[in-house]
Amino acid sequence: MLPLVLAATLLVATPPQDSEAVAFVGARILPIEGPELETGTLVVRDGKIEAVLAGDAALPADARVVDAAGKVIMPGLVCTHSHIGGGWGADSSAPIQPDARILDSINVRAASLQRAQAGGITTVNVMPGSGHLLSGQTLYLKLRDGRIVDDLLIANDDGSIAGGIKMANGTNSQKAAPFPGTRGKAAALVRQKFIEAGEYRDKIARAGDDVEKLPARDLGLEALVEVLDGERVVHHHTHRHDDILTVLRLAEEFDFRVVLHHVSDGWKVADEIAAAGAACSIILIDSPGGKLEARDVSFVTGKVMEEAGINVGFHTDDWINDSRLFLRSAGLAVRAGMSRAGALRAMTLAGAEMLDLEQRTGSLTAGKDADFIVLDGDPLSVYTQVLETWVEGRKVFDRADAEDRLWAVGGWGAGMDSGDLGPCCREIGG
Repeated sequence: MLPLVLAATLLVATPPQDSEAVAFVGARILPIEGPELETGTLVVRDGKIEAVLAGDAALPADARVVDAAGKVIMPGLVCTHSHIGGGWGADSSAPIQPDARILDSINVRAASLQRAQAGGITTVNVMPGSGHLLSGQTLYLKLRDGRIVDDLLIANDDGSIAGGIKMANGTNSQKAAPFPGTRGKAAALVRQKFIEAGEYRDKIARAGDDVEKLPARDLGLEALVEVLDGERVVHHHTHRHDDILTVLRLAEEFDFRVVLHHVSDGWKVADEIAAAGAACSIILIDSPGGKLEARDVSFVTGKVMEEAGINVGFHTDDWINDSRLFLRSAGLAVRAGMSRAGALRAMTLAGAEMLDLEQRTGSLTAGKDADFIVLDGDPLSVYTQVLETWVEGRKVFDRADAEDRLWAVGGWGAGMDSGDLGPCCREIGG
């Protein structure tokens, strides 16, 4: 068998061809769905996972073999809340702006995307900020290597672009008018907007085929109708326990799907969250501070939510947590009592479920996209490094490559956008 470094170099020079199978042999494999394999093989073909094989199972006759002995292979990481790409959504003109799209703002050549690849992230929910009650439409991206944002988009079954809606409550959106000054007014504004969206939907239904009766088109209300119809998930920034309950109250009233983000006080109201059936995307930071309403954030949140039966995932909120260090979230959660299986699931499949992408990614399962990472040790170890990141069967990060290594370890030029590095910077950074 080829040594892994040699094989990696070979794969860069000769990327997988159509219908060619590539077998990563001898690795410790963490499928997430199914038991860990101390020694196994991952077979990928045409951008999909063809098989996960235990032990010395026979390989496809046409497979190109990569020796992965001593390495760990697991699904690519899913970050359910990030700000890579430097995109902005809503502006200061109103507190609720569902017509704003992060799609029209993100820079896919930003260095932050390469940092995310270096951290093993293969799928990401890129969000506008939290300074509004509703700051716009989020965007689900596969971190393929691409020149323009279209190269990274994920299509829904109906051909539409995959994404959710970003909402927030608490202190972030409390400002001078037209923004709310109190929590009560914030909830009232949200409630009124959803009522307007329901009325807009009803008018369209009553109009039927009579175009003369259709209401004037409203891009913001159209997006909220998608929320009311369950087609677009609400990703809701919330910290304090009473703010969390307000979100659940609104979700029940208007019957929309919600993922609760951050939930610093989530451990205080885990039973209520579980009863509502809401998923939680949490952030674990080792240097709390900066926001009074997040003062009770705790490493035990993952443990408490897991025990309550809540679907829990992790996120970076990059730059709050550096995407390159995302795997630390699982280690910190396990140290505080969360199960190993639950923490690894939270890094992968749970996040995919929150983005409605569980049929495509989040586990090493035959038929899913070949999104995976190669590690040099156990994912919960602080010493473990991401060696390679693969998206749909294509390598997008290779720590052995000098330019990729620059994104991983930093140095001169690491903050420059993709394509801006000259030969001198690559050489120094390597």
